[in-house]
Amino acid sequence: MEFLERFAVPHPSIAIYASMVAIGLTMIAIVAGLTYFKKWGYLWREWLTTVDHKRIGIMYLISALLMLFRGGVDAIMMRAQLSAPENTLLDAQHYNEIFTTHGVVMIIFMAMPFIFALMNFVVPLQIGARDVAFPRLNALSFWLFFMGAMLFNISFVIGGSPDAGWTSYFPLAGNEFSTSVGTNYYMLAIQISGIGSLMTGINMITTILKMRAPGMTLMKMPMFTWSSFIANVIIVFAFPVLTVALAMGTMDRLFGTQFFTMENGGMDMLWANLFWVWGHPEVYILILPAFGIYSEVISTFSRKNLYGYKSMVASMVVISLMSFLVWAHHFFTMGQGALTNSIFSITTMAIAVPTGVKIFNWLLTMWKGKIEITTPMLYSLLFIPLFTLGGVTGVMLAMSAADYQYHNTMFLVAHFHNVIIPGVVFAMLAGLTYYWPKMFGFMLNERIGKWTAWLLSIGFLLAFMPMYITGLDGQARRMYTYSEATGFGPLNMISFVGAIIMAVGFALIVYNVYYSTRYASRDIGEDPWDARTLEWATHNPVPEYNFAVVPEVRSSEALWDAKKHGHVLFKDRNYKKIHMPNNSGVPFIMSLIFFVWGFSFIFSLWIPAILATIGILVCMAHRSFEQDHGHYISVEEIEETETKMRGAK
Repeated sequence: MEFLERFAVPHPSIAIYASMVAIGLTMIAIVAGLTYFKKWGYLWREWLTTVDHKRIGIMYLISALLMLFRGGVDAIMMRAQLSAPENTLLDAQHYNEIFTTHGVVMIIFMAMPFIFALMNFVVPLQIGARDVAFPRLNALSFWLFFMGAMLFNISFVIGGSPDAGWTSYFPLAGNEFSTSVGTNYYMLAIQISGIGSLMTGINMITTILKMRAPGMTLMKMPMFTWSSFIANVIIVFAFPVLTVALAMGTMDRLFGTQFFTMENGGMDMLWANLFWVWGHPEVYILILPAFGIYSEVISTFSRKNLYGYKSMVASMVVISLMSFLVWAHHFFTMGQGALTNSIFSITTMAIAVPTGVKIFNWLLTMWKGKIEITTPMLYSLLFIPLFTLGGVTGVMLAMSAADYQYHNTMFLVAHFHNVIIPGVVFAMLAGLTYYWPKMFGFMLNERIGKWTAWLLSIGFLLAFMPMYITGLDGQARRMYTYSEATGFGPLNMISFVGAIIMAVGFALIVYNVYYSTRYASRDIGEDPWDARTLEWATHNPVPEYNFAVVPEVRSSEALWDAKKHGHVLFKDRNYKKIHMPNNSGVPFIMSLIFFVWGFSFIFSLWIPAILATIGILVCMAHRSFEQDHGHYISVEEIEETETKMRGAK
């Protein structure tokens, strides 16, 4: 019994017990469904062992949507708790756990896989490649992310959730103040997922640099590919810092080292610095691919080429460099002195300039364009004013003297949601709607999509605008209750109503997928949006090999050139056999071993941890000595596929 007690939830509640039952029933239903419909073999062959970048992108997408709703439930619970003074829906401990998991889930396990979903699916198609540079590494990247997410999400039913905030500052995150294993989950789940993200960064950089179609120079790449390239460069420089910080934090908690302690030579502020040296570039890892999506969408539906292509590229390069020079603005109030604060205040305001350049690029792209208001375009139009508002409040927070008033208030919470929701979430939903026909062969319903966009925007304004006011009036973030005398009650109730409206908007996304799956036409052609870039030059759905003939490119808008200016994309119509990578179960098996490894470290189960470490090394050795040269798709198979899909265009 003493052994089993370590797995008990330290602060149980009816909601947690209900979650345990729901998780158990869901797992039973999945196993029963796969068994009844005899889909185990299909699941293993087509999904668990796949190295196809398109399927991996779809798995990232499904994971991101699941985590969006998981994090959304946390958000609704927080807003419900704060909707009235002295509310007792949640106690202090549960509120701490919920705002901690909300932040981690939404940033690490929702936003990151959403951008990886679109990168994986779109980038190889945009550059005319047949897959990514390292297909098996790509599969391992996804499964490490997925197992990290699953490890983090079992915390609230086995051992207890982390409760030191999504930033997990020490000494609060140390053993003295965080006595449960919750912070161990934080350290190890994010570590496993982060290794997968770092692998993706290396893979995408190599793919973009080495696998572009003939004629596609760097300055002829589509803007989404450029933004993905720069985001992945940031990943490669930023994520090792997080890896080291998490390793040091894990050692402090499990082995008694003193990296982040208040005594014996430790330095608690070292964690804050390392976290934000990763954490602020992470914001741009999310926002740059979002900017790429908006660039594709606005250009397509304005029926014009993107205004200021070179300035867009230059501004992203400047942002990537400056993203590493602003991290200390997250702790102006922590005593580093007026000179340091002034330097970081200047760099923070300066980074707004290249971002402003983009806003004007998009506005000038639309100027005198033949604008078509589709769902993706509507998200893009709503993004510009909402994101600009978030940017303006960011400049307010950049003033270090004024930040003493704003810091750790709801004003700050409103600001970063004002940037992330219109900036990242709206972009991902625009990208999801835009690329849905390329992924699944049918379009999402436009009417439901536009309702969703308006509900999310109205709900967003109602949810977060009141926080600016209560924050300036002194409502602190992370406080689970407040007295009636503060006067925060009415505005917090408005925020709760806004959160409910947003929840209805997200529910409409689910309904749209259901409705469109049942009723949408499958006869939409290969280019339903009349788009401009190379991914729309292949079939719906995309065949395994992407392009039967490698395209030849003259500009960043290769398909538009072909349609409007007579450029021939596919000159050599003589098919040749195509080399493709083989599927492999090793990445999935290795990620399962990583899951066991992380779980064992969380609970200090050293024998399973050692065995899991050996298992990981065995998988790596197996790959090192494996003779796997892939397979060829014959000319006959290509001809059959192309004939079935009405020929390459």
